[in-house]
Amino acid sequence: MLPFLKKVQEARRLRCAALVAAAGSSQRMGGVNKLLQPLDGVPVLVRTLAAFQVAGSVDEIIVAAREEDILEISQLCRTYGLSKCTKVIRGGESRVHSVLLAALEAGLETELLAVQDGARPLATPELIDRVVSAAARCGAAAPAVALKDTVKLVREDGGVEETLDRPRLRAVQTPQVFQASLLKAALQSALEQEAPITDDASAVERLGKVVFLVEGEEENLKITTPLDMILAEAIIKEREEV
Repeated sequence: MLPFLKKVQEARRLRCAALVAAAGSSQRMGGVNKLLQPLDGVPVLVRTLAAFQVAGSVDEIIVAAREEDILEISQLCRTYGLSKCTKVIRGGESRVHSVLLAALEAGLETELLAVQDGARPLATPELIDRVVSAAARCGAAAPAVALKDTVKLVREDGGVEETLDRPRLRAVQTPQVFQASLLKAALQSALEQEAPITDDASAVERLGKVVFLVEGEEENLKITTPLDMILAEAIIKEREEV
Protein backbone atom coordinates (compact mmCIF):
# COMPACT_ATOMS: atom_id res chain seq x y z
CA MET A 1 0.00 0.00 0.00
CA LEU A 2 2.77 2.49 0.91
CA PRO A 3 4.53 2.30 -2.51
CA PHE A 4 1.16 2.90 -4.19
CA LEU A 5 0.44 5.98 -2.07
CA LYS A 6 3.91 7.30 -2.79
CA LYS A 7 3.30 7.01 -6.52
CA VAL A 8 -0.02 8.83 -6.18
CA GLN A 9 1.64 11.67 -4.25
CA GLU A 10 4.46 11.95 -6.79
CA ALA A 11 1.96 12.12 -9.62
CA ARG A 12 0.02 14.98 -8.04
CA ARG A 13 0.62 18.18 -9.96
CA LEU A 14 1.62 21.08 -7.76
CA ARG A 15 -0.47 24.23 -8.12
CA CYS A 16 1.51 26.94 -9.87
CA ALA A 17 0.90 30.67 -10.24
CA ALA A 18 2.74 32.78 -12.81
CA LEU A 19 3.96 36.19 -11.66
CA VAL A 20 4.54 38.50 -14.61
CA ALA A 21 6.74 41.55 -14.03
CA ALA A 22 5.29 44.32 -16.20
CA ALA A 23 5.98 47.51 -14.25
CA GLY A 24 9.27 48.56 -15.88
CA SER A 25 10.00 52.00 -17.28
CA SER A 26 11.08 50.90 -20.82
CA GLN A 27 13.84 53.53 -20.81
CA ARG A 28 15.77 51.90 -23.65
CA MET A 29 12.64 51.98 -25.81
CA GLY A 30 12.51 55.77 -25.73
CA GLY A 31 10.02 55.89 -22.86
CA VAL A 32 7.32 54.05 -24.83
CA ASN A 33 5.78 51.17 -22.90
CA LYS A 34 7.19 48.29 -24.90
CA LEU A 35 4.78 45.80 -23.35
CA LEU A 36 1.78 47.48 -24.96
CA GLN A 37 3.42 47.91 -28.36
CA PRO A 38 2.13 45.67 -31.17
CA LEU A 39 4.34 42.72 -32.07
CA ASP A 40 3.10 41.41 -35.41
CA GLY A 41 -0.30 42.88 -34.55
CA VAL A 42 -0.55 41.64 -30.95
CA PRO A 43 0.71 43.52 -27.87
CA VAL A 44 4.00 42.20 -26.50
CA LEU A 45 2.51 41.50 -23.07
CA VAL A 46 -0.44 39.60 -24.53
CA ARG A 47 1.96 37.25 -26.32
CA THR A 48 3.81 36.71 -23.05
CA LEU A 49 0.62 35.94 -21.15
CA ALA A 50 -0.78 33.72 -23.90
CA ALA A 51 2.02 31.19 -23.44
CA PHE A 52 1.10 30.82 -19.76
CA GLN A 53 -2.58 30.60 -20.69
CA VAL A 54 -1.77 27.55 -22.82
CA ALA A 55 0.79 25.96 -20.49
CA GLY A 56 -0.84 23.05 -18.68
CA SER A 57 1.34 23.46 -15.60
CA VAL A 58 0.07 26.98 -14.77
CA ASP A 59 -3.17 27.58 -12.86
CA GLU A 60 -3.32 31.37 -12.59
CA ILE A 61 -1.51 34.49 -13.75
CA ILE A 62 -0.87 37.62 -11.71
CA VAL A 63 0.51 40.71 -13.46
CA ALA A 64 2.39 43.46 -11.62
CA ALA A 65 2.03 46.62 -13.73
CA ARG A 66 2.44 50.37 -13.62
CA GLU A 67 -0.59 52.00 -12.05
CA GLU A 68 -1.46 53.88 -15.23
CA ASP A 69 -1.51 50.61 -17.23
CA ILE A 70 -3.67 48.47 -14.94
CA LEU A 71 -7.00 49.16 -16.64
CA GLU A 72 -5.61 48.70 -20.16
CA ILE A 73 -3.90 45.42 -19.28
CA SER A 74 -7.04 44.14 -17.56
CA GLN A 75 -9.02 44.95 -20.70
CA LEU A 76 -6.46 43.20 -22.89
CA CYS A 77 -6.80 40.06 -20.78
CA ARG A 78 -10.56 40.10 -21.35
CA THR A 79 -10.26 40.92 -25.05
CA TYR A 80 -7.84 38.07 -25.75
CA GLY A 81 -9.58 35.54 -23.51
CA LEU A 82 -6.72 35.20 -21.01
CA SER A 83 -8.92 33.62 -18.35
CA LYS A 84 -6.03 32.51 -16.15
CA CYS A 85 -5.12 36.16 -15.54
CA THR A 86 -6.91 36.60 -12.22
CA LYS A 87 -5.28 39.82 -11.01
CA VAL A 88 -3.49 42.88 -12.39
CA ILE A 89 -1.92 44.72 -9.47
CA ARG A 90 0.15 47.84 -8.96
CA GLY A 91 3.86 47.08 -9.08
CA GLY A 92 6.40 48.21 -6.53
CA GLU A 93 9.36 50.57 -6.52
CA SER A 94 11.65 47.92 -7.99
CA ARG A 95 11.35 44.65 -9.87
CA VAL A 96 12.03 42.68 -6.68
CA HIS A 97 9.30 44.61 -4.90
CA SER A 98 6.87 44.08 -7.78
CA VAL A 99 7.43 40.33 -7.86
CA LEU A 100 7.03 40.08 -4.09
CA LEU A 101 3.74 42.00 -4.21
CA ALA A 102 2.49 39.64 -6.93
CA ALA A 103 3.65 36.60 -4.95
CA LEU A 104 1.65 37.75 -1.94
CA GLU A 105 -1.47 37.88 -4.14
CA ALA A 106 -1.24 34.20 -5.07
CA GLY A 107 -3.71 31.83 -3.43
CA LEU A 108 -2.72 30.15 -0.17
CA GLU A 109 -2.87 26.76 -1.91
CA THR A 110 -0.21 27.82 -4.44
CA GLU A 111 2.93 25.69 -4.11
CA LEU A 112 5.04 26.95 -7.01
CA LEU A 113 5.61 30.46 -8.32
CA ALA A 114 6.83 31.05 -11.88
CA VAL A 115 8.35 34.49 -12.41
CA GLN A 116 8.32 35.81 -15.96
CA ASP A 117 9.58 38.99 -17.58
CA GLY A 118 6.63 40.67 -19.26
CA ALA A 119 9.00 41.50 -22.12
CA ARG A 120 9.72 37.86 -23.07
CA PRO A 121 6.88 37.22 -25.54
CA LEU A 122 8.47 34.24 -27.31
CA ALA A 123 8.71 31.71 -24.48
CA THR A 124 6.78 28.60 -25.46
CA PRO A 125 4.28 26.66 -23.32
CA GLU A 126 6.61 23.67 -23.64
CA LEU A 127 9.46 25.63 -22.04
CA ILE A 128 7.20 26.80 -19.22
CA ASP A 129 6.01 23.27 -18.48
CA ARG A 130 9.59 21.98 -18.56
CA VAL A 131 10.83 24.51 -15.98
CA VAL A 132 7.79 24.04 -13.72
CA SER A 133 8.34 20.28 -13.80
CA ALA A 134 11.98 20.73 -12.82
CA ALA A 135 11.06 23.08 -9.95
CA ALA A 136 8.48 20.59 -8.69
CA ARG A 137 11.33 18.09 -8.33
CA CYS A 138 14.11 20.28 -6.94
CA GLY A 139 12.44 23.43 -5.58
CA ALA A 140 14.16 26.01 -7.78
CA ALA A 141 14.74 25.95 -11.55
CA ALA A 142 15.41 28.31 -14.44
CA PRO A 143 15.99 28.01 -18.18
CA ALA A 144 19.39 28.87 -19.60
CA VAL A 145 21.33 28.72 -22.87
CA ALA A 146 25.03 28.36 -23.56
CA LEU A 147 26.97 31.49 -24.47
CA LYS A 148 28.34 31.93 -27.97
CA ASP A 149 30.66 34.86 -27.30
CA THR A 150 33.81 34.94 -25.21
CA VAL A 151 33.15 36.79 -21.94
CA LYS A 152 35.77 38.88 -20.16
CA LEU A 153 35.83 40.34 -16.66
CA VAL A 154 36.81 43.99 -16.96
CA ARG A 155 38.54 46.32 -14.53
CA GLU A 156 37.19 49.79 -13.78
CA ASP A 157 39.80 51.32 -16.11
CA GLY A 158 38.59 49.18 -19.03
CA GLY A 159 41.43 46.68 -18.95
CA VAL A 160 40.73 42.94 -19.02
CA GLU A 161 41.10 41.30 -15.64
CA GLU A 162 40.17 37.78 -16.65
CA THR A 163 38.74 35.73 -19.52
CA LEU A 164 36.00 33.54 -18.11
CA ASP A 165 35.63 29.83 -18.85
CA ARG A 166 32.90 29.93 -21.49
CA PRO A 167 31.86 26.23 -21.38
CA ARG A 168 30.73 26.76 -17.76
CA LEU A 169 28.81 29.98 -18.43
CA ARG A 170 25.11 30.22 -19.16
CA ALA A 171 22.72 33.05 -20.06
CA VAL A 172 19.73 32.65 -17.77
CA GLN A 173 16.19 33.36 -18.98
CA THR A 174 12.71 33.35 -17.51
CA PRO A 175 10.36 31.85 -16.41
CA GLN A 176 12.19 31.04 -13.19
CA VAL A 177 10.18 28.77 -10.93
CA PHE A 178 10.46 28.25 -7.18
CA GLN A 179 8.70 26.82 -4.18
CA ALA A 180 6.34 29.59 -3.11
CA SER A 181 7.63 29.95 0.46
CA LEU A 182 11.24 29.96 -0.73
CA LEU A 183 10.73 32.74 -3.26
CA LYS A 184 8.79 34.94 -0.83
CA ALA A 185 11.50 34.57 1.81
CA ALA A 186 14.25 35.28 -0.72
CA LEU A 187 12.60 38.42 -2.09
CA GLN A 188 11.76 39.72 1.38
CA SER A 189 15.37 39.23 2.47
CA ALA A 190 16.72 40.95 -0.65
CA LEU A 191 14.44 43.92 -0.08
CA GLU A 192 15.27 44.29 3.60
CA GLN A 193 19.00 44.12 2.95
CA GLU A 194 18.85 46.18 -0.25
CA ALA A 195 20.80 43.48 -2.06
CA PRO A 196 21.70 44.15 -5.73
CA ILE A 197 19.49 41.48 -7.34
CA THR A 198 19.58 40.99 -11.12
CA ASP A 199 17.11 38.10 -11.25
CA ASP A 200 14.95 36.07 -8.89
CA ALA A 201 17.32 33.12 -8.98
CA SER A 202 20.08 35.27 -7.49
CA ALA A 203 17.75 36.23 -4.64
CA VAL A 204 17.16 32.55 -3.92
CA GLU A 205 20.88 31.78 -4.20
CA ARG A 206 21.55 34.34 -1.45
CA LEU A 207 19.71 32.03 0.95
CA GLY A 208 22.02 29.15 0.08
CA LYS A 209 19.54 27.32 -2.13
CA VAL A 210 20.83 25.69 -5.31
CA VAL A 211 18.97 26.72 -8.48
CA PHE A 212 19.00 24.04 -11.16
CA LEU A 213 19.19 25.05 -14.81
CA VAL A 214 17.26 23.39 -17.63
CA GLU A 215 17.72 23.86 -21.35
CA GLY A 216 16.25 27.18 -22.45
CA GLU A 217 15.26 28.39 -25.90
CA GLU A 218 17.46 30.53 -28.15
CA GLU A 219 14.35 32.38 -29.37
CA ASN A 220 13.28 33.31 -25.84
CA LEU A 221 14.72 36.81 -26.13
CA LYS A 222 13.86 39.78 -23.95
CA ILE A 223 12.50 42.89 -25.67
CA THR A 224 14.79 45.71 -24.55
CA THR A 225 15.56 47.83 -27.62
CA PRO A 226 13.82 48.56 -30.95
CA LEU A 227 16.15 46.03 -32.59
CA ASP A 228 14.74 43.29 -30.36
CA MET A 229 11.26 44.08 -31.72
CA ILE A 230 12.51 43.53 -35.26
CA LEU A 231 14.12 40.22 -34.32
CA ALA A 232 11.01 39.08 -32.46
CA GLU A 233 8.75 39.84 -35.41
CA ALA A 234 11.05 37.85 -37.69
CA ILE A 235 10.91 34.87 -35.33
CA ILE A 236 7.11 35.03 -35.14
CA LYS A 237 6.77 35.13 -38.93
CA GLU A 238 9.09 32.15 -39.24
CA ARG A 239 7.06 30.21 -36.68
CA GLU A 240 3.85 30.95 -38.54
CA GLU A 241 5.33 29.59 -41.77
CA VAL A 242 6.19 26.22 -40.22
